[in-house]
Amino acid sequence: MSLPAAAPENTVVVTGASAGIGAELSRQLASRGHGLTLVARRRERLDELAGELRNEHGVEVDVRTCDLADSDDRRRLIDALRGGGRFVTGLCNNAGYGSVGTFSELELEREVGEVRLNVEALVELTGAFVPDMVERGGGAVLNVASTASFQPLPGMAVYAATKAFVRSFSEAVHAELAGTGVSITTLCPGFTETEFAEVAGAGSFEAKMPSFLVLNATDVAREAIDGMEQGTRSVVPGTIHKAHAFSSRFMPNTLLLPIAKRVAEDRLMR
Repeated sequence: MSLPAAAPENTVVVTGASAGIGAELSRQLASRGHGLTLVARRRERLDELAGELRNEHGVEVDVRTCDLADSDDRRRLIDALRGGGRFVTGLCNNAGYGSVGTFSELELEREVGEVRLNVEALVELTGAFVPDMVERGGGAVLNVASTASFQPLPGMAVYAATKAFVRSFSEAVHAELAGTGVSITTLCPGFTETEFAEVAGAGSFEAKMPSFLVLNATDVAREAIDGMEQGTRSVVPGTIHKAHAFSSRFMPNTLLLPIAKRVAEDRLMR
């Protein structure tokens, strides 16, 4: 197992923990006895979740508010975690957002902020704690990508590109860490019942999808933590999404891009 056993001196950090997959990752970890450090911008939601996890599972839960897209705020978080008295033996880089629309028409600062959060913050947090994990001979990182990482997506150009980076980076570092006792698991969920679409400006995007394509956040989180515990390189929840991930590796972009563009336009018009 890659994720070290739960212990009072250890903590697992979950970013973007206030809702969706992040909250469910936290519940899964707490149910397995892990102490947690929950990170997000919304303090009220974090406090509510922390109280739930303490009451139901008797684990120690710290709360840290942070705007991870801000480099100074991110540095303060890293310093606080290092000085917090508990070892960071697990890290779930879940915080992120997307945007839907034509790149030339979207607000540029929001698109740049998407890169800062989805890519820059994830790399810095991974780099801040993996060396310590290697030195101790154990630890696990879960980096949340997406099935969007397997192909360019017109209509979600920046989001898909950031998730492609996450997947490529994570799989490469996972290979580099072989034999150290430390692993990086890449989670690639498809459409999942979360607040993602509302934040992306697409309304209830998942409601526009066939129900068999939409994943349950609890199920996604369970598979993710199973993979993290086992040191699995990647986790793609759902049979259909696994097939999509596999087939996209072999479909040329000259065929894929027009199809993806038509699908994106259709979803945005509904």
